[in-house]
Amino acid sequence: MLYITGHTNPDTDSICSAIVLSYFMDGAPARLGKLNPETEFILKRFGIMEPELIKSAKGKELILVDHAEKSQSLEDLDEGKLIGIIDHHKVGMTTSEPILFISKPLGSTATVISELYFNNMMPYIGGKNKELKPDLAGLLLSAIISDTVLFKSPTTTETDKQLAEKLAKIANIDDINKYGMELLKAKSSVGKMSPEEIISLDYKNFDFNGKKIGIGQVEVIDVSEVEAKKQLIYKALEEKFKENYYLILFLITDIMKEGSEVLVVGDNEAFEKAFNTTVENNSTFLEGVMSRKKQVVPPLEKYYMK
Repeated sequence: MLYITGHTNPDTDSICSAIVLSYFMDGAPARLGKLNPETEFILKRFGIMEPELIKSAKGKELILVDHAEKSQSLEDLDEGKLIGIIDHHKVGMTTSEPILFISKPLGSTATVISELYFNNMMPYIGGKNKELKPDLAGLLLSAIISDTVLFKSPTTTETDKQLAEKLAKIANIDDINKYGMELLKAKSSVGKMSPEEIISLDYKNFDFNGKKIGIGQVEVIDVSEVEAKKQLIYKALEEKFKENYYLILFLITDIMKEGSEVLVVGDNEAFEKAFNTTVENNSTFLEGVMSRKKQVVPPLEKYYMK
């Protein structure tokens, strides 16, 4: 059985890309963790069932979407057969044999998949030349909106915007901005969540020169929902830090202000030097920083790999 799966602690792009690609590849969409509120909202909106939860790669053929780091995938990934990767992040893994590999500097993996569809390239990657249904177009559109934070993120490209317009027409969504605000409100509904749940919403591990680094992020319209729990979130991060981490960063991204408060646990000096900032009371605000992929990971990796 061919499974298409995103990363652990899956976000909307990870889940929606897996569902749509599995349709074209005649595979089964899978997830490696619990859905977040935004993704639940989207699947309900378009009447799509959530993917199967898998915990092992053993005996499975796999295509990975929205990640190219072993630290973000199944622990026993090497026991499965990796067929391919479709992504929009940096490459953080090697393979023992050739695979299908498509990675482009676009705002989301859903954009990459949309581009493959509109350019009639699905057969090229081993998929079927099927029609994109309105509900699946809605998933791709939602993933693009989510990952680009309604085109506010610096990762946004003209390709993201152009394909979003095409997808909206197929999905029968007349006003992308209006629908996008609905998504962002669902994304930022964290008031009733525990600190641990908030941290795990969008959390990824990285290996920089043998050092285990964790970077989590929550994107909110109303920061007061997180502000009241900030100290508890920090204590939960301190507990997580005991799992052999060198540094943990947690971004509280203010969508309306277009910047992020960063909670820092561990190597404060490395963080301060990498970002030319000062940490006070375990946090700092980074003006204009909204993207972990483009604005947080590169400076850290450069610092640790020098």
